[in-house]
Amino acid sequence: MAGDSSSCGGGGGGCGANCSSASAADDAPEKQLGRISIATGAGASCGKCGGGAVVAVAGGVGLCGECLRAHLFGKFKLAVTSNAMVRPTDFVLLAFSGGPASRVALQFIHEMRSKAIESWDASNSQALPVFGMGAAFVDESILSSKPRHEVELAIEDIKSIVSSLLPADKAMHIAPLEDVFSTESVDGEGRLRELVGMVDDDTGREDFLRCLRMLALQKIALENGYTKIMLGSCASAIACHVLSATVKGQGYSLPADVQYVDTRWEVPVVIPLRDCLAQELTLLCELDRLKTLQLLDKPCSSINSLVASFVARLREENPSREHTIVRTAQKLKPFSFNKFSANGYHDFLPSRLRPKFQNVDSDESTFSEVLCIICRSPFSESELQKLESAKHEAQKKTDLYTAYCCQSCHFQILPGGVNLYDHFFSLLPKVWTERVDTASARHSSLRDQIDDYLLEDDDDGN
Repeated sequence: MAGDSSSCGGGGGGCGANCSSASAADDAPEKQLGRISIATGAGASCGKCGGGAVVAVAGGVGLCGECLRAHLFGKFKLAVTSNAMVRPTDFVLLAFSGGPASRVALQFIHEMRSKAIESWDASNSQALPVFGMGAAFVDESILSSKPRHEVELAIEDIKSIVSSLLPADKAMHIAPLEDVFSTESVDGEGRLRELVGMVDDDTGREDFLRCLRMLALQKIALENGYTKIMLGSCASAIACHVLSATVKGQGYSLPADVQYVDTRWEVPVVIPLRDCLAQELTLLCELDRLKTLQLLDKPCSSINSLVASFVARLREENPSREHTIVRTAQKLKPFSFNKFSANGYHDFLPSRLRPKFQNVDSDESTFSEVLCIICRSPFSESELQKLESAKHEAQKKTDLYTAYCCQSCHFQILPGGVNLYDHFFSLLPKVWTERVDTASARHSSLRDQIDDYLLEDDDDGN
């Protein structure tokens, strides 16, 4: 994602076996385009500029490589500007995995920043600052079977990619996943292995790691002053999530995960590649010789993996199926935390877009949803009713922690035996359980304040 086409040395030299451009570098252009093309009529003229071989189809129109790049960058820029994802005063942290999506996101946000700097330098008033940015890679190799030396080489490649694009004074953050326990006096590696080992379900383990990964990104952002976290989630990944969430019974919380903006986190999360397909992003990396890496072993028996295989089959029949799935999910009503409030945002928008944010009521934009202790999914009505009952009937903290888990986490992530709950919750990062402790203390304090005004059972009401 981050840089120009020279970021991997052009011919793949020094990139290693993981470089996606290494094998393509020696191919003739015609052979390369034929191998990676996703167009049904590759070789015809571009429907937009009239020249060049068609390598992709977008909206029914065949595009050449240059027009494909402009098409994807246009989608990215529109998503960023129309949703006020990045303000001039922001400090953006890009979650960089080394895959094609995050690689393209790094490239595009770098280009947007470079153009903003050029405009700022050319401006006489220089009224608005230019947003800052950094990148973070969460190292999960402690749970991988890959040899450590391979992981270290890949991390060096990641540092090289990012440093070629980001400002020299901004750090590239490499955070081991076990750093989520760094504020606690514990053996982080051993605790992480034991905690993940208690999750028996393959799907639950994969989802749990995603939650820990987000916690790690939030920790990096908070400790280093970042104001936004940008993910490389694309339309293909979101389409898979829509189907897998439906299968896992997460239909109520699904609208929260498919929007451009997600402010339920302490540091808001944005996904500007939501309208771009993974195949298009991979193709762009091939065409521009952008180096990509695949570090971790992919699970093969989870619901998420089975759904990904199913969506891939749908794509073979009709490449627009992924967009159709995402557009269908978009029709679900989003939550209050899926948009920025007007305060502080409309001043940075074009005038035609300001009413969209100015009409947001301040009371409506106040966060009030009850969220799962683990995955941060909003609770449905039935889950809220169970939680209210648990608040009155809980005999110990573990009962309350369990009540603050959504149904999906309860069945797929929590250990199979109730007798294991105490140990499982004792291993969780304290930042999760402390949220429940704080909410419980607030509830008890409110109860104490109104206790004197409550009628006793034998009170006649006079």
